[in-house]
Amino acid sequence: MTSATQQRLRAIALVCTLKKGPATSSSDLMADQVLEQLRSFGVDGEKFRCVDLNLLPGTEADMGPGDDWPAVLEKIRAADIVVVSTPTWVGHMSSVAQRVLERLDAELSEEDDAGRPSMVGKVALAAVVGNEDGAHKIVADLFQGLNDIGFSIPAQGCTYWNGEAMQGGDFKDLDEVPDAIATTTKSAARNAAHLAGTLRQNPYPPYK
Repeated sequence: MTSATQQRLRAIALVCTLKKGPATSSSDLMADQVLEQLRSFGVDGEKFRCVDLNLLPGTEADMGPGDDWPAVLEKIRAADIVVVSTPTWVGHMSSVAQRVLERLDAELSEEDDAGRPSMVGKVALAAVVGNEDGAHKIVADLFQGLNDIGFSIPAQGCTYWNGEAMQGGDFKDLDEVPDAIATTTKSAARNAAHLAGTLRQNPYPPYK
């Protein structure tokens, strides 16, 4: 029988584009590239386009009939790494990404057998795209919220692309990924996989 420490690491990417599928999305493309790099470091992964789901407003794990969040939360709880990929809108993360943080907030009150909040021991990555400035602020806001909820942040745990301001270019329209972006994405994936593997084998100490 395979032990928990021998099982492959798992990642889930929460794509927070405002575009419903099957429309092409730069946030979706960036999430694919992060997951591809994670796979190269031995991490299996899947993704959800959150806007295609009915994530009801609120701060409970289950907001009742019609809420799709419980199914997503089950996947998050089974994952070692959570990737949040968001576009930049008026200098901020998308409203969908904010909704994801609000729903994850409920996990602060959920504890494991050692008294640790349920997300403690999981690793978070951030990915941001947009043709205006704001990536650093969005990453800061995402990581502050995710760390409060219990996620661990790896060194250089984000990747982003900002196009030129005041024009209509988009990440998905590039003929090729700039080397700086590809290298940053690879570094983020490498460090996340390393940290997730370390935390699986050496969990945080019990809270009680």
